[in-house]
Amino acid sequence: MRYTIAALIIAGVARPAVAADPPARPNVLFIAADDLNHWVGHLGRNAQAKTPNIDRLAKMGVTFNRAYCAGPVCNPSRAALMSGLRPGSSGVYDNGQDWKPVVPKERTLTTQFLNAGYNVYGAGKIYHASAHRPGEWTDYFVGDKEKTAPHPDAKNDGVGGIRFQPLTDDSRLQDESTVDYGIAKLGAKHDKPFFLAVGLHKPHMPWNVPKKYYDLFPLDKIELPPAAKDDLKDVPPAGIKMAKPDGDHAAIVKSGRWKEAVQGYLAAIAYCDAQVGRLLDAYDKSPHKGNTIIVFWGDHGWHLGEKEHWRKFALWEESTRMPYVWVVPGVTRAGGVSGRTVDLMSVYPTLCGLCGIDRPKHVEGEDIKPLLLDPKAAWDKPGITTFHLNNHAVRTDRWRYIRYANGDEELYDHDNDDYEWVNLARDEKHAAVKQDLIKLLPATNKPELPRAKDKE
Repeated sequence: MRYTIAALIIAGVARPAVAADPPARPNVLFIAADDLNHWVGHLGRNAQAKTPNIDRLAKMGVTFNRAYCAGPVCNPSRAALMSGLRPGSSGVYDNGQDWKPVVPKERTLTTQFLNAGYNVYGAGKIYHASAHRPGEWTDYFVGDKEKTAPHPDAKNDGVGGIRFQPLTDDSRLQDESTVDYGIAKLGAKHDKPFFLAVGLHKPHMPWNVPKKYYDLFPLDKIELPPAAKDDLKDVPPAGIKMAKPDGDHAAIVKSGRWKEAVQGYLAAIAYCDAQVGRLLDAYDKSPHKGNTIIVFWGDHGWHLGEKEHWRKFALWEESTRMPYVWVVPGVTRAGGVSGRTVDLMSVYPTLCGLCGIDRPKHVEGEDIKPLLLDPKAAWDKPGITTFHLNNHAVRTDRWRYIRYANGDEELYDHDNDDYEWVNLARDEKHAAVKQDLIKLLPATNKPELPRAKDKE
């Protein structure tokens, strides 16, 4: 016996097809940390670090243990990530160089989300020094003024330019109001998908945070970073010029306060971690949790005496590597760890792809969705970092190759030399390796923009 579709519908056996609602576009929680190197617990670089919340975030999705910045300085790193243009493509290589004239509004990451119908909220430090332009954000909160006081135990504010001191525990830093803003947005009702950028200033100097964070790291238990005697003996002049060993490092060693400085940095990291924890608690309670991507990134690394260098401003591992974590509902699995080499130029194209937004043609960098799906997927792309015109570092899973503008070179084998103590650039045994790495150097190197005096 044959039945018509109509009869089957009446009998309840068949039902008419109904067009499904399109899937909701994901929200984005975009968390940036300032001057946070790889001293976080789950990366294992420094066993003293206490970062339970960043480690908790890593367990929620995929963390990258070989992630590198586009520039080892706040301004070029952030301008590159937010514009999709590497430093050599924009001319933004250092602090004090104004990125706005060379990055049209229509090219920025936030503009793509606005044009796609998102509300785009920002707070704190996303671009350098909390810079932001009207027309690229639905709303932007810079942060409240700080209310701080040195703790009575504080000796002074540090050694030369390396500044640190404990504060009274009732001190309130700008990051707290920045996170308050983020928490409010995570808990609010939204009539559109949202992109929420929360930029933390810590652990940027000064490492002035409440004393309770200093107390987590008793001074008599502090261990200094691994160092090699005469580490710079095989570093070429261009590398030594960047390191400036006679500056901060010499002053710290002479002062006898190296351990105090390390304590200050660890305390500032712990403070930053606590703010990340507040955001994650709000995320867990948010009605939007099931459809919100998290991307967490540090803008670059930081040296604390490794290679006789302090701060960033160099092309070695410590100044270029930082934490990088993604949580993407329906894509990432909890506890994913990728050893593939990536850089922060991946943020822009990956977010566009995950949110169904067309990737602008100007955007450089790789979409790392394949690694979010499978952290161990095949991958042959390097991390590339640039500091000033024609100074580049290429990082693969094994090698770091540095080429300076004057032709000076460094080559390090991370399978055997994770702290980059032996420069192999002149070793003929590695000539072929070096030639392969040279091919990966950026081809576009625009002149530097004028530099105005600016804070780091």
